This record gives sequence, structure tokens and C-alpha cells, in this order.
Amino acid sequence: MTIKKIAAKAYTSSATALWGCGLVAALVLTGCSALPAAPTRPVLYDFGPGPLATVPTDRRAPLAPLALADMDAPGLPEGGNAVLYRLAYADAQQLRPYSQARWSQPPAQLLQQRLREQLGLRRAVLKADDGAAQAREPAQGNKLPLVLRTELEEFSHLFTSPSESAGVVRLRATVVELTPSGESLRGQRVFIVQQPAKSADAAGGVAALAAASSQLAGELAAWVEQVGQ
Repeated sequence: MTIKKIAAKAYTSSATALWGCGLVAALVLTGCSALPAAPTRPVLYDFGPGPLATVPTDRRAPLAPLALADMDAPGLPEGGNAVLYRLAYADAQQLRPYSQARWSQPPAQLLQQRLREQLGLRRAVLKADDGAAQAREPAQGNKLPLVLRTELEEFSHLFTSPSESAGVVRLRATVVELTPSGESLRGQRVFIVQQPAKSADAAGGVAALAAASSQLAGELAAWVEQVGQ
């Protein structure tokens, strides 16, 4: 065999080996790219830290204790934590969930917590089903505290156009007085609050709903104070 033939054979063997290695590498890379990507976890939202002051700034006399019942949410999917939005310009009757956004708790629980914080600035807030707590009211002339019941009817990011939207909260509040003969209605009102969203996405909707919830809590606390007089 001539030197030229030996060199050609060696070159061919090297080229074949390199091609084989390249093919293996390509198959490995292809196999890796075919693996399923790790699922993206939804972003969790709440209403923020709430009031940070530990000492009450309101120097007025405390109000009578109030019993706060657990909030019902007949207008929302049962037990859902999804951040919901509506397209009023397309199909206002359909509630749609953001795929990558969740509330840390059901909205009714978050709003209940905000109400308790606001009401608690001037009064003791008891649980409506805590009979022992309700009975410990000798200073009120043996009267049980008024009971506040709430129903969350709407809690969504409402789009009036692709670029204009707001957080909308609608709440029905009922105050009753417990008497030996049963419950006596003291007042009922529907609160509707809207706060504009700064961005047309889940983060903008969440911020708007948190702001609307805080505003509603303040309005409701003022109304309960009037009803309880």
C-alpha cells in the first residue's frame, strides 16, 4: 500500500469518527431539549402588610364590641384562589382566571381580615359564633354585641377596554341585633367600590383590588358606627 493510500485511509477513519461523535452529541442535545420544562409556579398575592402602627392614633372613645360573622362569597367560585377578571367589552358575564396568578387565600378570607383590621381600630371585634365571648358583656347592660354579616358578590379585575380596567368589589353588609325573641334587623347596605388599575395585567388587577378593599373597609366601618348608635 502506498503512502498516499495509507494517508487517505487514515483521513477517512478520522472523519468517520468525528462524524460519529458529532451525531452522538446531536442526539444527546436533542434528547435533552425534548425533556419537559419544569412547571412555572403561579405568583401568590395578598393585600399587603396592612396597618403597621401598633398604637391606635384615634383618641375617640372606643365603640361597643361587634361580632363579625364569617364572610360568604356567593358571587365567587367556591374555595377558589384564582385572580379573576372580566372583559366588559367582550363578554361581561364570563369570569376568567389569570393562569399564573393566585391569591394566597380565598378573596373572602383576605377581605374579612381587612375588615377586622379596620373595625378593630375603634372596637373589640368578636367571632359571631363564639357564644362565650358574646356573653361576657356586663358593661353593655347584659346586651349581646351587634352582629355584622357580609356577602362578597363581586371581586374581579374588570376591563372596560383592552387598556382601561379597574378592581371592582361589591359587598352586601347586614347588621342584626340579637334579642330573646330572635334577630332584629338594624341595617343593610350594598357597597360597590372601584379603583383604577395601573396596568392591564394580574399585578395591576391585584393592586387595584387591594386598594378597593381597603376603601370599602373604611366605608363599611363608618356605616356600622352609624347603624350601631
